[in-house]
Amino acid sequence: MFKRKISRRRLIITVISAAGIYLFITCLPDPLFVSPVSTVLLDRNGNLLGASIASDGQWRFPENKIANEKFSKSIIAFEDKRFYNHPGIDFLAIGRAIWYNTKAWKVKSGGSTITMQVIRLSRKGRGRTIFEKIIEMFMALRMEIRYSKSEILSMYASYAPFGGNVVGLDAASWRYFGKSQDKLSWAEAASLAVMPNSPSVIRPGKNATRLLKKRNELLDKLSASNIIDRLSNELAKTESIASNPFVLPRLAPHLLTRIIKEQKGDKPAVIKSTLIIDLQRQVSEIIKRHHETLKGNGINNASAIVVDVESGNVLAYVGNIFPEQNIEMNSEVDIITAPRSTGSILKPFLYSAMLSEGEILPGTLIPDIPTQIAGYSPQNFNKTFDGAVPAQRALERSLNIPAVRMLKTYGTGKFNLLLKKQGMTTLSKSPDYYGLSIILGGSEGSLWDIAGMYASMCRTLNNFGTNSGRYDPDDIHPLKFVKGEFVKKKSINQMNAAGNLSASSIWCALNAMEEVNRPDIENNWREFSSSQRIAWKTGTSFGFRDGWAVGCTKKYVVAVWTGNADGEGRPGLIGVATAAPIMFNIFNLLKATSWFEQPFDDMEKITVCKLSGHRATEICEETDSIWVPRAGLRTSPCPYHQIIHLDRSGKFRVNSDCESPSQMLHRSWFVLPPAQEWFYKSGNHQYKVLPPYRQGCKSDNNSPVMEFIYPKKSTQIYIPIELDGTTGKAIFEVVHRNPKSIIYWHLDDDYLGYTKQFHQMALSPAPGKHVITLIDENGERMEKGFEVIK
Repeated sequence: MFKRKISRRRLIITVISAAGIYLFITCLPDPLFVSPVSTVLLDRNGNLLGASIASDGQWRFPENKIANEKFSKSIIAFEDKRFYNHPGIDFLAIGRAIWYNTKAWKVKSGGSTITMQVIRLSRKGRGRTIFEKIIEMFMALRMEIRYSKSEILSMYASYAPFGGNVVGLDAASWRYFGKSQDKLSWAEAASLAVMPNSPSVIRPGKNATRLLKKRNELLDKLSASNIIDRLSNELAKTESIASNPFVLPRLAPHLLTRIIKEQKGDKPAVIKSTLIIDLQRQVSEIIKRHHETLKGNGINNASAIVVDVESGNVLAYVGNIFPEQNIEMNSEVDIITAPRSTGSILKPFLYSAMLSEGEILPGTLIPDIPTQIAGYSPQNFNKTFDGAVPAQRALERSLNIPAVRMLKTYGTGKFNLLLKKQGMTTLSKSPDYYGLSIILGGSEGSLWDIAGMYASMCRTLNNFGTNSGRYDPDDIHPLKFVKGEFVKKKSINQMNAAGNLSASSIWCALNAMEEVNRPDIENNWREFSSSQRIAWKTGTSFGFRDGWAVGCTKKYVVAVWTGNADGEGRPGLIGVATAAPIMFNIFNLLKATSWFEQPFDDMEKITVCKLSGHRATEICEETDSIWVPRAGLRTSPCPYHQIIHLDRSGKFRVNSDCESPSQMLHRSWFVLPPAQEWFYKSGNHQYKVLPPYRQGCKSDNNSPVMEFIYPKKSTQIYIPIELDGTTGKAIFEVVHRNPKSIIYWHLDDDYLGYTKQFHQMALSPAPGKHVITLIDENGERMEKGFEVIK
């Protein structure tokens, strides 16, 4: 019986012991702290750019694994001088506390160690009873086994209260001293060490005199313990206490907001970005300065991004004007990520693409005449026509009609695919949805994508030479704002652009873009040796809603947007006038770099016709030798030069029907189609029109004398209905090589009248198919079929 009682007692003891051991092992939750924390944004060197307030309204930065040494020594001296010698419970301190509290009949001393205070902070909301104190002691013992002393100090520093809604040393350092904890002085560290003891009573801005007294007492204690010397103690005491908390930096508010959104429920963190704090400040100031002028014209928003070409790292990110929190100005909108009409900003990619595939040469003449394609009628910004313009010149001047004609030749489907490959993520519709207008702003793009696409283009060219004439697929990648190395996933391929842009085409595009006329303040840039060579492009959306400017050097890309976040258009909201000046001001902050190296391995030197820009033929009289992309060898030879036959006077054309070949003069002549010639000759006085045929000689039709501008071949047209309900009229237009010639008009064999010099006629044909016939005074005849859609 006695043995049975002993066995039962042992069993109970064993169960209780096992339960106690289990409770001891599992008493610490993991993680210990589950409080919401702020998202903190740093620049590349660890400087604070901004932080969000935690979801519970506290300034509580994520836990810092390393506590400031000065603060650690100060808090140990103030709260727990035997911290490194006890197992989580300081029995001497508890005994002293019991003695003092019993003697005073009230709580005068708590006896809690730093470890016990960490436990109490993690169990927030618990009462301060003897039972709770026992639990804290029990958990403190377990904590000392699991964590090192330095880890316990870092947890205390990260979660201690510092008054108001400030929690943790990191947040307190910025709120009360405007600096990071690693830059704290002894006076500042001592001030912070005494705050958690009574955070609601003393802090900067509240009971400053009492705070100063407690700080100085702690400094004396540090001096007495030989932690600081006497001189340091005296100097520290001379430092004043801040009267009010500092406002945390808000240097990249839109990027911070973007990071928070992109976390998608992930735990907030300390983000070390690629930004440079000084550059961020300077770019923000430039935006602010220009905004003062722009808002006078009702242009309320502006944004800019600066990119390092080689890495794709964002060096400055100004998403909008700030700090003006004005509802009407929509300053909270991050324009950098907002889809906006691209205007002409995509034209360099089309130009490069056509060079890459051997469809044009830099000087190839592109028609610039009144154009209508499937009901779409693009217009140049200045409402004029050049007749024909070299492709590179069309890019320099950002002419719309040549760009649309080039895109029609290249293909909208191919171009959309190219843009997606280059990093444009906003093309969610089919190519047919955007049509030809995509090259003039018919699609939306973000400043983020556009800057990344230009950076990838420059990076491809830069690395082509570095990679010995080979392409690296990873050179085309998005921008990034989180610091870290870009991990390459693919091998470098042998030289083959394979549907992307070739290095030589990019080089040609950037050289053409360098020739763009800069704003007035930058017009004389070539006269200064310190000026940077910048390839740049502007864009203006339809309705003057968006102004763009993107510039490239070998090392940097700067992209700027101006406009109104709500889409309101404003007169004068033009990229070259509103965005370009900001872009050039930003480039003035950046160190000038050398120009792009010419990719000779991807180029050939060929002979081209000076007048047409095509590969020269034997009959091209004026030629030039230029470097062109190797794909340019596939382009067609000059189609504009032809041999004409003149009489002995050289004034009239003849043929074998009216002149003996032995009496003819044979000349090479540069001849444009009539429609192009009509506009081209007014701006190119060296252009010589074809001599007329001598009387009695008939045209050989090799060079037509007339050409329709509207309607084009196989055209279906609509006749407009006027406001009063009557049928309107369509304007038919034709050009003639001889401006003095008379043209007689016929519609379905009915005579309509004649025109001279300006050959236009307003007609209102009935629905159905028709034939319009034109006959000039020399009997030259031209017919055109068309259909009127009801």
